[in-house]
Amino acid sequence: MIEIPDLAAGGLAAGTLSAFVLGGGLLRARRRGARQQEEIAELRSQGEGARAEAARLSRAYAAEVAHLAHRRVPAEATRAAHPHVQVPGPLHPDLAGTELGAGLDGVLEGIAAAVAQERKRVDAAARAGMRGATREIQAGLYRLQDQLRGLQQRYDDPELAHTLFALDHENEQSLRRAQVTAVVCGAWVGLAREESHLVDAVTGGQSRLVGYHRVRVHNHLEPGTALVSHAVEPVAIIVAELLDNALRHSAPDTEVVVNLERAHHGVSVTIDDAGVGMNPDERAYAQRMVAGTEPILLSELGDPPRMGLAAIGQLTRQFDLSVDLSSPSPYGGVRAVLLVKNHLLSRIDPGLRRPAAAAPRSTRTADTPAASEPLAASLPDALVPAVPRTPAPPAPYDTGAVTHEAAPDGDALPQRRRRARAALPAETAAAPARTPEESAAALGALQSGTAAARSAAPTEGNEPR
Repeated sequence: MIEIPDLAAGGLAAGTLSAFVLGGGLLRARRRGARQQEEIAELRSQGEGARAEAARLSRAYAAEVAHLAHRRVPAEATRAAHPHVQVPGPLHPDLAGTELGAGLDGVLEGIAAAVAQERKRVDAAARAGMRGATREIQAGLYRLQDQLRGLQQRYDDPELAHTLFALDHENEQSLRRAQVTAVVCGAWVGLAREESHLVDAVTGGQSRLVGYHRVRVHNHLEPGTALVSHAVEPVAIIVAELLDNALRHSAPDTEVVVNLERAHHGVSVTIDDAGVGMNPDERAYAQRMVAGTEPILLSELGDPPRMGLAAIGQLTRQFDLSVDLSSPSPYGGVRAVLLVKNHLLSRIDPGLRRPAAAAPRSTRTADTPAASEPLAASLPDALVPAVPRTPAPPAPYDTGAVTHEAAPDGDALPQRRRRARAALPAETAAAPARTPEESAAALGALQSGTAAARSAAPTEGNEPR
């Protein structure tokens, strides 16, 4: 039999062992609970950090979008009209290359494309409206020009003639401005002329200006050098605008020198003034305008718009002409060179159709005595150059036939050939001719009256065109 003390000792031992086991389990449970608490606390802190980071990113994105809307988009829209404006970058440079940065840049690109398209649409509408308005103005000015010239031919009173010449010249100024505006807006030049001596086209452009008496034209071309019909008016417009800029930007007591010379690829019209010149930026802008290689919007021409160079750019592109403003004038101002290429040149027999009386005579006339004969016939004997004279053939009749003649550089130039007409009736051939002295006196009186009338015209302002 087991005694009671032994049983009690065994129970006590079992209880002690159970207590140890339960205590160990309780200790492990407490440690596990503490670790769980630590993990829960860590997760809570991480959640708060994530929420804080999310809130920070949200604020950064909102600030970036606000910066895009208030600074970057307006700057991009302004740069469409003013290329010098700088568009600010993102507030956070680290966005470059990210998905958000690419999205913001895409917004700017879309805005720029939409603004450019809208500017073109508005500009096209403005051009169409101005074309219609200038067409009506030009028609009215042409009618007024015809009426004034009819009055000039009808009345011989010197004072009335003086007034009519002044009004005609003022009307010519308005007509030139309307014509230039129409050309910039995409309209045709407005006139279709017949083949003309190139020197006549140059002096025709000169005559459209206030201050034309300050221009000195030196003609070094072969007599008879002419322009095909569709190039006459564009060349006259370009020369007029280049001379206008030269006269406006040079002192009123200086001259503007024009030289007409043969070049390898055509004929060059060189205009030199003694004005203030241009700095590199102005020269680059002017060269871009006259080149005609880029479309130019009306809003880019300033306020008030300066349309002279823009009109030159339109004409150089349409008629395959070339204008260069890259070199300064030897007189300190600006040198403008207009190149008329060979395919726009023709030839008119100077013995059959001479240039205008006011046009400067060619310095090469002495090399072609036959061409100088018709001119000598209208001058006093004291002014006739001592060159051998040959009998002139009867004046042929113009049939409009065009052939080609080899140019000095080997290029073929179109030349007008005319068939001979029938002999004139005896009574016409025997009609008394005007003496040289009478011809010179009449021409001198006409030129004096014209110069007096035009010199009385008021001078224009000095705004660049």
